[in-house]
Amino acid sequence: MTPEDLAARLALRLGAVWGQDVEVGEPRRLSTGASRETWTFDATTSGAGPVRLVLRRDPPGLPDPETMAREAAVLPAARRQGVPVPALVDHGTGGVADGADGSGLGAPYLITEHVDGETIPRRLLRGDDYARARAGLAAELGRVLARIHRVPAGEVPRLPAPDPLDWLTEHCDALDEPLPTVEIALRWLHRHRPAPAGDTLVHGDFRNGNLIVGPDGLRAVLDWELVHRGDPMEDLGWLCVKAWRFGAPDPVGGFGSRAELLDGYAEVAGFRPDEETLHWWEVYGTAKWAVMCGMQARRHLTGSTRSVELAAVGRRVSEQEHDLLLLLGAEPAEPGPPESDRAEPDPVAPPAAPDLHGRPTASELLDAVREHLGADGGYHARVAANVLGMVQRELALGLAQQERHDRRLAALGVTDSRGLAAALRRGDLDPFDETVLDVVRGAVADRLAVANPGYRDRP
Repeated sequence: MTPEDLAARLALRLGAVWGQDVEVGEPRRLSTGASRETWTFDATTSGAGPVRLVLRRDPPGLPDPETMAREAAVLPAARRQGVPVPALVDHGTGGVADGADGSGLGAPYLITEHVDGETIPRRLLRGDDYARARAGLAAELGRVLARIHRVPAGEVPRLPAPDPLDWLTEHCDALDEPLPTVEIALRWLHRHRPAPAGDTLVHGDFRNGNLIVGPDGLRAVLDWELVHRGDPMEDLGWLCVKAWRFGAPDPVGGFGSRAELLDGYAEVAGFRPDEETLHWWEVYGTAKWAVMCGMQARRHLTGSTRSVELAAVGRRVSEQEHDLLLLLGAEPAEPGPPESDRAEPDPVAPPAAPDLHGRPTASELLDAVREHLGADGGYHARVAANVLGMVQRELALGLAQQERHDRRLAALGVTDSRGLAAALRRGDLDPFDETVLDVVRGAVADRLAVANPGYRDRP
């Protein structure tokens, strides 16, 4: 469906909703959102100025009408509890009834009013325009989360209520990829699981990046597609996962302290969650994001959604493994062996030029393409440039890293990472034994040295 076709269908659909003729300007697709399409457009009716609206639509061929229906139900329910959300204009499940007059949009969708403000985390965390908003945002997010947890779950149909550890184990197994660090986290999570703080509606993806913020503060909470029923502390822990700080030092989305978040939550909820419980959910959220990074990559690998962005996210698993080791008190290792035992070439120095192919070498060609893509300025071009950097580092370091990894595993009596993960799951290896941890630390450090060598220095 071309933008022109989409505009015509939007005009027909909104005309049926509003009961008058509607003119729709050409929709503009936004780059945000890994699982849904997001479009912005203007709609004009007779005698009134244009209204700016936002369309969120499942990718054609990948409909999820039940999830879209839940999100359509939760927006007005949250609004009634004082949660800032975009006003719902229309929604459809993509069925015959949505398109009987030719106005079908090709997939389940939501149309909401546009909310002015910024969503890009790095601008929010570093821009001078948002300095005043940042100052009180951690506490405000706590208050908003308490209001979300007051939304009557019965107002949202068919809310799933998964057990968090069952969910994590099931989806980790479905990846069919060994993640020894997540296995260690699972053992810790089972051992230290706190009593539930309640059974409420949970946003499921409340974080920096799913918020619209203006210079005056929070303006809207977005992306409710993971809404479910469960322990309300899940939302607080997810907000504190390091990935959502985007390089800023403050733990609550980069905006402020955990104490500010909990104090704000207490103002509305009437009780202050304890920091030990928050820590458990932060560990859980970090392990969950490690698995979800793998899930995103699987969408690319299986061909369901071919995307350089999804492929790149698959290599972010090592970042979450690094963060899990920090959260569990198992200080991550330095990348590579001591200098006296170093087998790989210095990653700063280019490898020797092969005689057969001459110059430019493969590494120099990768450099040229990376520079070209980086200069392009587009988001996906920058992602592709980062991916080429990973390839370049793996070509330089990977062989020596694999040999070192094999030696470590052999010392534990296992042949590969899959065997290590299975031994940890069965309990054949103690995940908190220093010898085992040293093997996991070394593997994570080497993976991170290829995927994102600067990540270790992030606060």
